[in-house]
Amino acid sequence: MESSLFNVEDKVIAITGGGGILGNAMAEALAGAGAKIALLDRDPNGADTLLSKAQQNGWTVKAYKTDVLDEQIIKKTFDEVITDFQKVDVLINAAGGNMPGATVGPDQSVLDLSISEIRKVLELNYLGTVIPTQALLTHMIENKAGNIINISSMSAQTPLTRVMGYSSSKAAIDNYTKWMAVELAGKFGEGFRVNALAPGFFLTKQNEALLTQADGSLTDRGRTIIEHTPFKRFGTPGELAGTLIWLISDASKFVTGAIVPIDGGFNAFSGV
Repeated sequence: MESSLFNVEDKVIAITGGGGILGNAMAEALAGAGAKIALLDRDPNGADTLLSKAQQNGWTVKAYKTDVLDEQIIKKTFDEVITDFQKVDVLINAAGGNMPGATVGPDQSVLDLSISEIRKVLELNYLGTVIPTQALLTHMIENKAGNIINISSMSAQTPLTRVMGYSSSKAAIDNYTKWMAVELAGKFGEGFRVNALAPGFFLTKQNEALLTQADGSLTDRGRTIIEHTPFKRFGTPGELAGTLIWLISDASKFVTGAIVPIDGGFNAFSGV
């Protein structure tokens, strides 16, 4: 297979949640491969290190402050991005997260969950994907092409204990990804693709308290995960890059509606 199939050079890629650990890692890999990156986040200061690295390496990266849950704000942000870059080829919906009140603690039951925090998690992970997609679709339809990549989770197909709100919201992302893949290709043609990455266990600010102790050792939950991961370790954010580049490039141009696990074998292992 020709290496040109995997070319992402000069593609304009908007990444929501770009100030986070995974968003930053995706942006760095894609910028290093020659893509032009628009980082969108409520706190764009999270992109400061990447912006400095981009300046040193001659990469094209620009950060924008926005809110994926506010339709007017996100539309205005995309207008700014299109003014700056003239187009957006790819949208990566990486904004998301969890909240303590939507998680069942070790000494709690489902009755202790906070409905208000569950609502926030559902809105952030699901509507925080739907709203930016809706906001950018008119532009993509005008250009007769668009590539959308959502972020699923290991908890979508096989719900994980404790994280009820997060699991539910990511299951919705799987359904939305497949639904949109069919809708856009059917209505607007093969220039439109919608897929999702399903990361395994990567240590981030959102999950470190669940997986590690204050001294860095594993919690019981962290040990269970490692025991059920054939690679016997957590993933590193940079290990999303290869699959991401494949989904963005022409190497995957007949792929849509796919949920691709990047999990060290976790999803494949029955535990026996």
